[in-house]
Amino acid sequence: MTSTASAAAPTLNPQIVGQAEKAHKPFLDRILAPTGTTMSQWVALKFTAVSGGAADRDQLINRIGGALRIDDAAVLAVIAELITAELLKDVPGEGSRVGFTDAGQALYQQINGAIEEVIARVYGDIPVDDLATAARVLTLITTRLNAA
Repeated sequence: MTSTASAAAPTLNPQIVGQAEKAHKPFLDRILAPTGTTMSQWVALKFTAVSGGAADRDQLINRIGGALRIDDAAVLAVIAELITAELLKDVPGEGSRVGFTDAGQALYQQINGAIEEVIARVYGDIPVDDLATAARVLTLITTRLNAA
């Protein structure tokens, strides 16, 4: 005989959140590996794209550092790697802005497209309202943990 508690839906807890995060990582690693892009570099490319293809260097440093929980020196090293690889460049005449090169834009689109394909398969049949609720709850939890 099964108990009512065992048949109930799981309650959101740190273990479930962690398992979901860990389940995403292998697919991302498989997408990044053939491109030679590290997770830190991907995050930098993603934040550059979200900023419209170019971003103020200090804002980019803050966003990447916050997302990856790394210090400014480590973020600057990632940006330098991407500049050396000719994926990002200093934007002429725009102070401390950094932006995509054509190769950087193409690499971003390649990686992002592959990620979107996987996400569409995995998340595709989950009701939109459920995804919106999950996003709101996880965003609130993250905000509270960051403030603590």
